[in-house]
Amino acid sequence: MPASVKFAHINLVARDWKLLAGFYIKVFGCKAKPPERNLKGDWLDGLTSIRNAHIRGIHLHLPGCEKSGPTLEIFQYSKKKRQSVPATNKPGFAHIAFSVKNVRRMLSKVERNGGSKVGSVVSAKIEGVSSINLVYARDPEGNIIELLKWR
Repeated sequence: MPASVKFAHINLVARDWKLLAGFYIKVFGCKAKPPERNLKGDWLDGLTSIRNAHIRGIHLHLPGCEKSGPTLEIFQYSKKKRQSVPATNKPGFAHIAFSVKNVRRMLSKVERNGGSKVGSVVSAKIEGVSSINLVYARDPEGNIIELLKWR
């Protein structure tokens, strides 16, 4: 891979960016990376192909990543497009994953903070890798989160 390429961030478009950022900060220990963004202008219209685009939000440092590491960018558009709830088998980006010490405890924390469970907590042996304990959950806006613990 060329040294000139480095993963920068992944974006979640939120209905309420402050609520969603607060969830990831409280539940997973993400840290805000100021400044808050308040973006608009011809450059943004050209980038997004949305006339009079206006975006607000923030970047979050991900747990376990260095300060210069990739971030989770949570943005809210002033003009929203309706979309169905994300599905685990829908083409495109499916989920964000967090390695945790205890899958069941973290799932409870997700649920106490407005998230929900998608499926059951399961254990599996991944041939050639290891055994894993994992579950899919949803954040308060329905985005899928994988909670996992390799053994």
